[in-house]
Amino acid sequence: MPPAPRVVVIGAGIVGCALADELTERGWTDVTVLEQGDLFATGGSTSHAPGLVFQTNACRTMTEFARYTVAKYGTLDLDGNPCFRPVGGLEVATTPERLADLARRHGWATASGVESRLIDPGECAALHPLLDPAKVLGGFHIPSDGLAHPLRAAEAQARRAIGRGARFIARQKVVGVERSAGRVTGVTTETGSFRADIVLSCAGMWGPVLGELVDLTIPLVPMAHQYARTSPLPSLAGVTEEATRPILRHQDADLYFREHVDRIGIGAYGHRPMPLPAKEIGSGEGMPSELTFTPADFEASWTAAVDLLPTLGETKVEEGINGLFSFTPDGMPLLGEHPGLDGFWVAEAVWITHSAGVARAMAQWLVDGRPETDLHGCDLARFERVQLAPDHVMKRSCQSFVEVYDIVHPLQPMEEPRPLRTSPFYERQAELGAFFLEAGGWERPHWYEANANLPEVDRVPARNDWAARYWSPIGGAEALVARQRVAMFDMTSLKRVEVTGPGALPFLQTMTTNQLGKKPGSVTYTLLLDEDGGVRSDLTVARLGAERFQVGVNSAIDIDWLRRHLPGDGAAQIHETTPGTCCIGLWGPLARAVLQTLSTTDFSHQAMGYFKTKQAYIGHVPVIAMRLSYVGELGWELYTSADLGHELWDTIWEAGQAHGIIAAGRDAFSSMRLEKGYRLWGTDVTTEHDPYEAGLGFAVRMDKGYFVGRDALAGRSEETVTRKLTCLTVDDPYTVVLGKEPVYADGRPAGYVTSAAYGYTVGKNIAYAWLPVEFSRPGRPLEIEYFGERIPAVVANEPLFDPAMARIRSAA
Repeated sequence: MPPAPRVVVIGAGIVGCALADELTERGWTDVTVLEQGDLFATGGSTSHAPGLVFQTNACRTMTEFARYTVAKYGTLDLDGNPCFRPVGGLEVATTPERLADLARRHGWATASGVESRLIDPGECAALHPLLDPAKVLGGFHIPSDGLAHPLRAAEAQARRAIGRGARFIARQKVVGVERSAGRVTGVTTETGSFRADIVLSCAGMWGPVLGELVDLTIPLVPMAHQYARTSPLPSLAGVTEEATRPILRHQDADLYFREHVDRIGIGAYGHRPMPLPAKEIGSGEGMPSELTFTPADFEASWTAAVDLLPTLGETKVEEGINGLFSFTPDGMPLLGEHPGLDGFWVAEAVWITHSAGVARAMAQWLVDGRPETDLHGCDLARFERVQLAPDHVMKRSCQSFVEVYDIVHPLQPMEEPRPLRTSPFYERQAELGAFFLEAGGWERPHWYEANANLPEVDRVPARNDWAARYWSPIGGAEALVARQRVAMFDMTSLKRVEVTGPGALPFLQTMTTNQLGKKPGSVTYTLLLDEDGGVRSDLTVARLGAERFQVGVNSAIDIDWLRRHLPGDGAAQIHETTPGTCCIGLWGPLARAVLQTLSTTDFSHQAMGYFKTKQAYIGHVPVIAMRLSYVGELGWELYTSADLGHELWDTIWEAGQAHGIIAAGRDAFSSMRLEKGYRLWGTDVTTEHDPYEAGLGFAVRMDKGYFVGRDALAGRSEETVTRKLTCLTVDDPYTVVLGKEPVYADGRPAGYVTSAAYGYTVGKNIAYAWLPVEFSRPGRPLEIEYFGERIPAVVANEPLFDPAMARIRSAA
């Protein structure tokens, strides 16, 4: 067994201490934690954090981090003083919109295994007697939420790590990172140097400064956050405990409250964003002086606080701070290894709420090779290069701050900067009245106002609820037309790379599950797995030549993974082609009729069957044509260079007029893919699932030889699974669930929804859900909790719609 590596952790805040504890617990005891200030003292964000731990989050991963934090800190103490007080959490609504949102949050909590309940105003006042029940419409109570004592929890974990051999050294400001042959070898401080095989940056708001030392962009902005304490409350006279009542959130006013014995602490998000570039936060010895409390920014928050808790009117703000904590462009942590420097790892933008959970996941990643929890939403490699521009990071991080307590729709875009990335079809799409939303920086049409007069619009059930905010019946009409005639879909934003060289085939065979050793002209759907058999991604691989493959990937994370595994001899190379190319998905029963009028290439089924590719000309435009479809219809993905995109669009559009062609958007796309039962990686399937559970076993060829994850799949099959991604339908046409809702079997929570949409062809709402296999039998009645109500659902056979069989399947 090889010796444990030498580890240096930069930063002795709560994340660094938690990581040292988790690593040493797993046997990595050669751990040195360097702190630029004094140990466990005021100065960093840990010492200023109020310690609130609210577990409920739209993201299951973040909820799991918080659950573990509660469980771990609940067992810790420092010299007999607890590190966590389970006083509970109470979120209140003062508007109907917020009340509905609390019902949605209750569903998230239930789906993630967090006990909670929705309560009326009287129950809210009973739990927190200081609030005025007349101002409240209802509440959401989570008994296991509470207050962490950040410095106490940090020191308690540090002591455990020290007891196993770790060292904690103060006054060690890191000024350099040593490296050799693309690997970290140590760090240099102002007073010495420390050898290391692995370096972990847990510097919090100073993370970007450390990133500069290793040529790594850490997209993080320290943001000022106001926190005030009142003078003593007469109604709390005689109280001696630190806190007894639930921590309280008044999200309609961007406020939270906690007790400090006989005083109340008030945190505010309602003020203007106050970002501070990392280079301006000083040496790290204490908070920067320019961030003293700014009373003018707190005036509106104080008024709202007194309105909800009238007894505060008998007090005043006695002290306050503008503390700093970290925000990223999407509000998620930054976890992972440097893409260009092996052994340099990052765990930044982590709040107290998630600290222990993040530390456990990072320790699993380092020691065991993979975390148990899906981390793709936190992965350091998730951002596109354009999203790392300083101005972009600043604007999006400020927006993340503003939206902390906003009621955010799943499709709600961040508005600045936009438009950022546009396909060559953008001008034509705008002329057709495209309604654009943004993903990965790309402007993507969701529907086209030019289709508002389609007669199919009248066949689409109306929706008027909050969930329909980014919806139009036009999208449903576009789906129906695509099923009946033909439609053009812009697929440019889907990431793609070329893998080339004499080692390209062996490399891809090793990395993926399906058999790629086919003749040029083949297209193969396959999977990326981790060593434990979890699905890292799904890919579409087109063999364009003996040593040339076009690979459709899901994100920048996939490219990072593939690059990390390239053979060292240079026999295979990866080049991303997304920015210089574009793609039209031409799908529908008349797709062949449109194409055949434009090309001398034979697009018949005999000449070009499913999952085949050819190079062809569409009018004057050279294309790579792939016969495949993510919407379950006859059709092709047509790729060309970006400079010819405009011509490709116009050529197909003109020829398609005789066949009733339309442009269609993402709404139609999403509905059609669910009718066909196609999985969406990152939503339906993650590293937490294996191919057989996800219904993707057909993409695994165990007889092809070694591939990453093969050994872990030995003995597994569809027959051995204990849980299953399952298709559900809901007859009520007006209840279109959003995803993340809990699913009930026999009155008890049994699973959770992943993707959901209305199936315009089948005339039913569709929801895919993870369920124990015993509840996945077709015809099994279930319930989905939707905004606090139980909606009847039934397990359905899949696919619900299959053009090849020219029929719609019934639920049973």
